[in-house]
Amino acid sequence: MSSVANPNQDFIDFWNSTLVDKFNRYRHILREGMRHHSDTAFQKLKLPPGSRVLDVGCGWGDTSLVLAHLVGPSGTVVGIDCCDNFLQTAREDAKAQRVSNVEFTLSDVQIHPFEPIYDLCFSRFGTMFFANPVAALRNMRKSLKPGGQLMIVVWRMIEDNPWFGVPKEVVLQFLPPPGDNASTCGPGPFSMASESVVSAQLKAAGYIDFKFERVDGPVEIGNTPEKATQFQLALGPAGEIFREAGEVAERHRQNIEAALRDHLARYMNGGKIVMNSSSWVITARNPGG
Repeated sequence: MSSVANPNQDFIDFWNSTLVDKFNRYRHILREGMRHHSDTAFQKLKLPPGSRVLDVGCGWGDTSLVLAHLVGPSGTVVGIDCCDNFLQTAREDAKAQRVSNVEFTLSDVQIHPFEPIYDLCFSRFGTMFFANPVAALRNMRKSLKPGGQLMIVVWRMIEDNPWFGVPKEVVLQFLPPPGDNASTCGPGPFSMASESVVSAQLKAAGYIDFKFERVDGPVEIGNTPEKATQFQLALGPAGEIFREAGEVAERHRQNIEAALRDHLARYMNGGKIVMNSSSWVITARNPGG
């Protein structure tokens, strides 16, 4: 896909060149932190055996493997992501777990040529980074049979997610926010936090019967303040500020790390740094059926 044909190409390149290694380094934190939100969503699913499911932004494929078990051996799951490195891990894990009813596709969901063959289109934190969210949601709807279901999990506001918000505020005491020309992975983790905005996006994309349910849960971000600090400076809003500040950030690194350690130590609980997180589980339906 060329950069001219694909409006997400810059974001895709950033994921593959900058974020993949960092995500892999902190895979244990990210996967466990996100699991509570997807497990809560899975409890609400009613998937008959033999269902066909599309898993958008599947990453390492852990949600795809859960979905593969839910639909049973007569069902199928296709995980799709723009990062081949993540998909390699997903394929290895599927093979190790002997899950044969799942496959993984490298593509950009916003422009992928879907056929209307799926009963469910699912995504856990994979829909917040599209250049045009309405176009992406509309294309995802093209994957659904008439009456097919959409279920996406997205972060709520940063104020409801102190594991993102607290470190960001600490780092902003030392560094300026990223400029308009900052390198990014897309609109960002909170781009679908507003119920009214996403409702309008879903309506514009042709969905009906959309509902929002809040899910709150703990996230363990390290077993020491030092490890939690390194995680925060690598990823998330605090990490973006630190990365974009470049040499200025490095000059202030010692003071920034000390301030972060001090703040994060306040969340020590049972030998781990535990902070709160909050998401929406959003469901909608393709008309017809």
